[in-house]
Parts: sequence; structure tokens; C-alpha cells
Amino acid sequence: MLLARAFARRTVSTPRASLAARPRASTRASERESARATATAATTRRRGATTRTRARASDAGTNKKRDGGAGNRKRGEGGGRDASGVTSSPEEVKALRAQKLDALGALGQRGFDYRFDRTKYCDALQREHEGLENGVEIEGSSEAVCGRVMAKRSFGKLAFLSLVDERGSVQLFCDKKRLDETSPGAFEMITELVDVGDIIGVHGSVKRSDKGELSIVPAKVQMLTKALLPLPDKWHGLQDVEKRYRQRYVDLIVSPEVRNTFKARSNIISTIRRMLDDDGFLEMETPVLHTQAGGADAKPFNTFHNALGMQLTLRIATELHLKRLVVGGFERVYELGRVFRNEGLSTRHNPEFTSIEVYQAYADVTDMLELTEEMICRCAMKACGTLTIPYGDVTIDLSQRPWRRAPMNDLVKEATGVDVMAFGDDLEGAKAAAIPALKAHSKKAGEGIKGVKLAASVGHVLNEMFEAACESDLIQPTFVLDHPLEISPLAKPHRSKPGVTERFELFVVGRELANSFSELTDPIDQRKRLEAQMVTHAKTSAAQREAAAANEAYDVEMDEDFVAALEYGMPPTAGMGLGVDRLVMLLTNSPSIRDVIAFPLLKKQDS
Repeated sequence: MLLARAFARRTVSTPRASLAARPRASTRASERESARATATAATTRRRGATTRTRARASDAGTNKKRDGGAGNRKRGEGGGRDASGVTSSPEEVKALRAQKLDALGALGQRGFDYRFDRTKYCDALQREHEGLENGVEIEGSSEAVCGRVMAKRSFGKLAFLSLVDERGSVQLFCDKKRLDETSPGAFEMITELVDVGDIIGVHGSVKRSDKGELSIVPAKVQMLTKALLPLPDKWHGLQDVEKRYRQRYVDLIVSPEVRNTFKARSNIISTIRRMLDDDGFLEMETPVLHTQAGGADAKPFNTFHNALGMQLTLRIATELHLKRLVVGGFERVYELGRVFRNEGLSTRHNPEFTSIEVYQAYADVTDMLELTEEMICRCAMKACGTLTIPYGDVTIDLSQRPWRRAPMNDLVKEATGVDVMAFGDDLEGAKAAAIPALKAHSKKAGEGIKGVKLAASVGHVLNEMFEAACESDLIQPTFVLDHPLEISPLAKPHRSKPGVTERFELFVVGRELANSFSELTDPIDQRKRLEAQMVTHAKTSAAQREAAAANEAYDVEMDEDFVAALEYGMPPTAGMGLGVDRLVMLLTNSPSIRDVIAFPLLKKQDS
């Protein structure tokens, strides 16, 4: 009716009685009715007659239903074909909703308002009135709530809306007689101009409906934001997984479980910060733009600084600058931030991800074992309230501390029967033993044979065998210790075991979650290790180019400034890096890293 007054040419022919008599119709019913008004007059008259007949048949049943139970209302907002066979696309709905803005303006509503002062969030209202009996209204109560309309039902002189804010939901119990006494025209605005997806503010009293729904009985309704695009259907939501990632804002609106995931992520990050701050660590910020990549073995993103005329890379780790700060006298530092690696995509890998790196002077790797366990357990308690975590088809038990600790060589020997480190410097002998062992282990392990053949040292053979035969089987939390020197250029040699370093990696559900070592502080040894890494990397890059994988090749350079910093003297130091995204995956039972990154990088769509 309001639309009819604002747009005389778009009057709706279907009688209002018929709309009130269809409690199961979509909240887009009025939009579809208006869209159908553009059809021929004869068709319109036939539809009107049919609808009136349908209304008379269902009036009696409608009058029995006075409590809307709006939370159970199917939204049906995704576009499609209605019962009469008329298609209303999202574009048609958008055009009609845009026209409703003028009708709102005629009522003094802005359509896109400036602010609203609420008295309580919905969850606080629910807690405060938990004991309110059915059918009882609190006389003299006055609350102001705001949020998004997620469901809507109209029954003649009653309408029921489900209002959802960040923390909960509440029903709006709209009585035409009462509402029109305080705000003339407001009830008609609700039934004709308010759609699912709109953001509104309401002032009113508190009531428990006859069916037990805590409700606000509106005395005043304010349109805060008119949604022009329809939401997906309530029961189907966003079924296209990639679209969920591209339109995360819609995913968050319609999927409470997705919102809960990102709330958990925020709580996990704040728990990490609070723990480290309380332990005397200082949060630092180091450069994102580097003149050369360092701190990890990964392909960087390259960029160019126009004013300086410099080739730069995005950081692949925060490690080397944080160690410089330790050299400068800061004994406990950490950085929680984004790092970037120009490598493949998978359920465990995203080109940009969040890490936490921690460095503590006058400590060694054993201190980091305890710190890592404590950090993860505190995050689990904050996010899950328990140390027994479901993940997929398994249950992860974080309560059995200390967690399992096993040397890498022992795990490989247990899985394949090969004692790799016993070969000393005999690379060919180690390869000869590794290849048949991997073939015999499993088809999946056999995929690691290619890496073994390319291995530059016995230490590399051990690492390839571990990744092929052991890694995926480490379901419960396991600290893998004593990594070979050749694959750990920034770690101190083990003080009692030749050929390995004081290092651990933490694995849970077959994924690396954290990496730590007693930091190498000897600048002479550090230079030798980095030089050896450059030689090994050059050979690998050459092999990749020969295998037509040149896009995977990248250069590794000596970081002379970092070595110079060590030459000024770095105290004994332990460091640990943890993948925040993978931790959130674990604690929210999320199968893909894209599920825990609000806006993951996706391939550009064709226009």
C-alpha cells in the first residue's frame, strides 16, 4: 500500500487479505506481487481471483496462528520460481527494493541512517529475562535493540520478525493496533517495506510470547540500512564453497558457525598476546619489505620501489629482524603478523598467512617445548573450553602433558626399518636403503622416492623419508626432535648428538604446527651454514629448471647484515614460530586454511 502510493503505476493487484492468509509464503512475497503487477491486466485479474479463492480457503487456519516463531521462518531470498511459476531474479528484487527507499522517505525514514543507541544486546536480554513466563509482558519496560532482520511473517494485524545482532537474536512481536497508536504507519512499513536482510532499530517493551519466544513489542521502528540484495535461502545458504570465500560478508550473515570460527580466531590471537605480554615479552614490528628474503627456505613475492629504484621482496619470515633486536638488548620479543610465500595453494597453505615468532634470550629449545605446550593449551581452553578437541573423525587429547617427544631418525626407523643416521656421510648407501624401504612402506610413501634421489646429503634423505613415511601418521601432538644439520641452517648443533641440531617441530593431525630451536649464535658457523645452503639450493634450482619447473626456482643470497649482527654478539637464545592459521583450524575443526582466513586469496574471476 505504501509502495502503491509512492509508485502509482506499480500497484499490487493481489488483495491484502490473501497476503495475510499465506503464513508460509516467502518474505519476498510482496516483492514478487509487485513484480507481477507489470504483467497484462487480464493475467492480473485471473491471478487476483485465484489468490482470493486461496485466501478464503485458508483464513480459518491463519487466525489460529498468532505467535510467529519468526526464528523458524524460511527466508527464501535467493531468487527463483514461486508457486505461480513467475521468476523473480535477484536483479528484479534489487530494483524493487531500491524503489522502496522512496516510500521510506515519504514516511520520514532515511533508508541509510546515521546511528542508533541500543540499550542491550540480544543475548543480554535473553539472559535477563530467562525466567519470564509465557504470555507475560513486563509493564513499563523499555528497551532499544537493533540488528538485521533474518526472518519475517505477517498474519493480518500481527507480524513477527527475527532480529539478529552480533551476540544473539530476539523476536519482534508487532501488533498493528498498538504500533499505530505510537507510530502511525509503522506497521504498514514493517509489512510492506521491511525485507529480510534489512537492518533496523526498535524501541519497545519486553514480552514472552505464548509459544515461549522472548520478544520486543515495538512502539517505534527505525530503518537503519535498507538491503538492496536478497540473502541466500535459509535452508540452503551459500552452497558454492568458492562463492562463500569470495563473498565472505554474505557467508558471515547467513552462517552463525562461520561467525563463531572468526570469533574463536580473535580469542586465540588475544590469548597468545596476553600470555606473552604477561610473561614479559615485548611485541615488536619488523619490516614487511625486505631487500632479500631470509629466515626460511621459501619462494618470495617480488616487488619494486619506484622512488628508491629498488627490487624488494615481501617477507617470508620475521625471524632475522627479531634476532637483530635480541642482539640489540631486548631479551624477550615476539611478533604476530602476516608473512608471504609465493608457493602453492592447498588446504594447509595460503600465500599470505599469520605466524607468531617468539625469541627468549638465555634460554634453549627445552624452554620452548614448555612455552609451546602452554600456549596451545591456553588457546584451546579459551576457544573450546576443553583440552579434548574433535577434529574430523578423530579426537585430539591435549591434556596428556608432556606431549610425546621423539627424534626424527627414531620415527623413520620405526616406520621403515632404516637407521638413516647410521650411514654417516655415505649418501649413496643411505639412498640405496631408503628407496626400497619407501616402496615397501606404502604407495603414498613411494611418492617420496623422487625427493630421496635428489637429496644432497644423508640429512636430506632422512628428512625426505620422514615427510613421506611418518608425517601424516602423527595425529596426536608430537614433538619431532633432533633435525639434521643440513636442513637446519639457523639452529645450534646438538650438544651431545653429532649430525643433528637442537630443534623440534610440533605435529598434530599430520600437520606441522610449530618449529623451534636453540638459535645458532656463532657467526662463523652461521656463515658456513648459509653458504652451504646456497650451494644446495643452487643445485635444486638447476634441477628444477631442467625439469621444466623454472617457475619454482628462486635465488637465495647471503644476508651479510644478519651475520654482522651476530658478530657483535648474540646471547644464548631460543626461538619458536607457530602457524596461527593452522592452530585456528585445529581448534575450530576447520578442514581448510581458507575456512579460517576471512578473505583468502582466490584466482581472479573473468568479468
